[in-house]
Amino acid sequence: MNEVEFEVRAGLGRITLNRPRALNALNHPMVRAIAQHLEQWRDDSEVRAVVLDGAGERGLCAGGDIRAIYEDARSGGVSSLDFWADEYRLNALISRYPKPYVAIMDGIVLGGGVGISAHGSHRVVTDRSRVAMPETGIGFVPDVGGTWLLSHAPGQLGTHAALTAAQLSGADAIHCGLADRYVPADRLPELYAALATRTPDEALDLLAESPPASRLAAEREWIDYCYAPDTVEEILVRLRDGGDAALAAVKELEGKSPTSLKVTLRALRAAAVLPDLGNALEQEYRIAHRAFASAEFAEGVRAQIIDKDRSPRWSPSTVAEVGDDLVESYFADLGEHELTGVRN
Repeated sequence: MNEVEFEVRAGLGRITLNRPRALNALNHPMVRAIAQHLEQWRDDSEVRAVVLDGAGERGLCAGGDIRAIYEDARSGGVSSLDFWADEYRLNALISRYPKPYVAIMDGIVLGGGVGISAHGSHRVVTDRSRVAMPETGIGFVPDVGGTWLLSHAPGQLGTHAALTAAQLSGADAIHCGLADRYVPADRLPELYAALATRTPDEALDLLAESPPASRLAAEREWIDYCYAPDTVEEILVRLRDGGDAALAAVKELEGKSPTSLKVTLRALRAAAVLPDLGNALEQEYRIAHRAFASAEFAEGVRAQIIDKDRSPRWSPSTVAEVGDDLVESYFADLGEHELTGVRN
């Protein structure tokens, strides 16, 4: 079976990620195939809109194929860098696609899954949606435009989500600007039927409902205060004095890579003032290039995905030990290896 299924019917170009046993994790051939079809459909009069979804019952996409990236890093390969470059170009293509791009963000939507959905023009979540950028837990940093998206969330909600790798409900995702419309999962068949005869706006106006209350929105007061500082150390000080919910966040942060936490915060603050998504993707590629060669990434993937002992041995082991020079090294220019093709 194809790892991505493509179909044109009733004016819709449908893309279905088709690796349900791997929770539709993205690999390089899948990314290239999606980009190729989007380019073909751009000027195809038979395609008036694109719909993205995932096979199986668990979710749209668990992100990139981290196990394959890990094996590439361990073997001294560089194919993952090419994968990321093409993935980020795909993210940019989706963000400026001239036709409606409807992403069905049902179930689990992590990392790379956010990249191929949350940059679309019509982003649909459900009561089953769980959206997250979990990279700090594996010694990496939110990418696929994640720093751009989260740095533009209301207040400091994006900082909280990025550092703790918190899973957002559909309502949270809408509040944070990662999604637009809420359709209960049991009404998705009706949505597909409506899309076949109506424009995406018309179909969603017919079937979308008001989302439940966002839990994150209700917690914004302490989140905005605690995550306002521009250093992880100061954030931790405020969280430790911030009450039970803030202390729970401390516990989450203590399990993450200290280096990733510092690099992520620096990347978020920078992305907030960059001109556009393309600039953020270029910055993320520099970070990914550096992270790929680091022991942090290999150790994080080993602990969370390979051995699954959930006990990563980070080095440096504390936030205080992560020097400014190390953080800045993640943002260094890549010379001839700089990412191209992502700016408007």
